[in-house]
Amino acid sequence: MPVDAERGAFRTDRTPWPGIRPHRTPHHTARRGWGGHVRAGVLALILGAATTAGAVDTPPSDALPDLASIRALIYSGDYEKAAAELGGLATRVRHADVFNLLGYSLRQLKRYDEADRWYREAIYYDPTHRQAIEYQGELFIATGRLDKAKENLVTLKIFCRNGCPELDKLQKAYAEAGGKQ
Repeated sequence: MPVDAERGAFRTDRTPWPGIRPHRTPHHTARRGWGGHVRAGVLALILGAATTAGAVDTPPSDALPDLASIRALIYSGDYEKAAAELGGLATRVRHADVFNLLGYSLRQLKRYDEADRWYREAIYYDPTHRQAIEYQGELFIATGRLDKAKENLVTLKIFCRNGCPELDKLQKAYAEAGGKQ
């Protein structure tokens, strides 16, 4: 850098190469005021609104209606009525619990193809939904696809490192079906 002969200091406004401007460091831009910060804040708000608006078709979990009456139907064994109510609900509410219960009801009615679809939906909306993974594994066992049931066992072992009821139930069903651990 050139030296200012009068003051004996380095000059930062000139470079040793004519026509090349000095590099602007962050402290140079800070002197320009709040314009950059305001623009960054507005951009962050726009991006935040865009990502929120993008998730319109998937209601948050607190938008899930009370499923107690439907669960009561399932516990009492009225799978036909539960499936009918859940089928209507699944068209309005996209939630893994709704899809899982619908799959369970259909599986109990031995409507395996339909149940498979709804378990896949439940796992799509919540890949860590342990009950849906367990029930899908039981569906695989019921349809003779032990290799697929074993994949669900492996998945549950990942999610349930210290064990969980879903893993225990699927392991038991798998062993009873003749699967080898």
